[in-house]
Amino acid sequence: MRVVAAMSGGVDSAVAAARAKEAGHDVTGVHLALSRNPASYRSGARGCCTIEDANDARRAADVIGIPFYVWDLSDRFHEDVVEDFMSEYAEGRTPNPCLRCNEKIKFAAVLDRALALGFDAVATGHYATLRQGADGLVELHRAVDGGKDQSYVLGVLDQAQLEHSLFPLGDTPKPLVREEAARRGLLVADKPDSHDICFVADGDNAGWLREKLGDRAPNESGPIVDESGEVLGEHQGTYAYTIGQRKGLRLGKPAPDGKPRFVLDIEPVSGTVTVGPREHLAVDGLSGIRPRWAGRAPEGVLEGTVQLRAHGDEHRARVTVVSTGSTTDAEVEIELLDPAYGIAPGQAAVIYDGTRVVGSATIASTRRAALT
Repeated sequence: MRVVAAMSGGVDSAVAAARAKEAGHDVTGVHLALSRNPASYRSGARGCCTIEDANDARRAADVIGIPFYVWDLSDRFHEDVVEDFMSEYAEGRTPNPCLRCNEKIKFAAVLDRALALGFDAVATGHYATLRQGADGLVELHRAVDGGKDQSYVLGVLDQAQLEHSLFPLGDTPKPLVREEAARRGLLVADKPDSHDICFVADGDNAGWLREKLGDRAPNESGPIVDESGEVLGEHQGTYAYTIGQRKGLRLGKPAPDGKPRFVLDIEPVSGTVTVGPREHLAVDGLSGIRPRWAGRAPEGVLEGTVQLRAHGDEHRARVTVVSTGSTTDAEVEIELLDPAYGIAPGQAAVIYDGTRVVGSATIASTRRAALT
């Protein structure tokens, strides 16, 4: 099988490429140039989006003994991931750019180009496993290493994409992957993992959004209020806040009970940020839009679990697909049997049946759990 190995410059993608070759595949290493100006993204060797990363990927490909190319997808990345990130925050939602990158770039743009060039699959260093289901479909499952499991950020992949994907690391704990990299002579064996958002160089999301949104930034200032409407402070842009945020609120008046306050709601149109106690963050119901199914959409009520953040907890749930006329208009209703805290519209709800990923949906709204 002819395989494109997406090589980020980190240890995981390097070992994945080596394993793909060792398995007998005809492997070509490809590094994705995602930044129009690499210096404007992450600085230092962090495993994503820098010139150092491209050089690390090239050296790893030389050690493995595979051809290596750089594919420039910077315009597509800017449009589908960076612009989406900015517009979602401007509308008061909390997106996950890693899911969007997997959906639009790594397993859409890259896979489309690979198939057009005669390749059969794309291999990445994600921690997840693929299995053949009893119905003949390819199933996406959690990785053996629960602490590194990345099935959540792959929950946007559909069956056509899974059929052309390889995840060689899903059966191996991360420490053993680093040991294997060292044995193979890969210089990235001890390279730190990448964290945060690759295109926000210093990790300051609010500052980055303030600079990039410019005139598009809604409500550069506005009130921070409690649930009764009393003004407690002033913010410098609703896009700088997320549901569940506790730090950086700069409130001028403490809560009567002395407990910390959290962001409960963000209203970008009026420019109002509402805060309150943690218990008021609890939700027991979600409405999801734009569902994407790893296989067939569930029929009736699925008794399973949902994960609402990368590396977040699983919540027992009842999931019902609501059809409103077409696949693109389909909605998902999720009843949480274990209340979740700090869940915001724009986040992804990834649905599981045991370890198997059923699919995902973008959270459109939440329902607050009744207080007891």
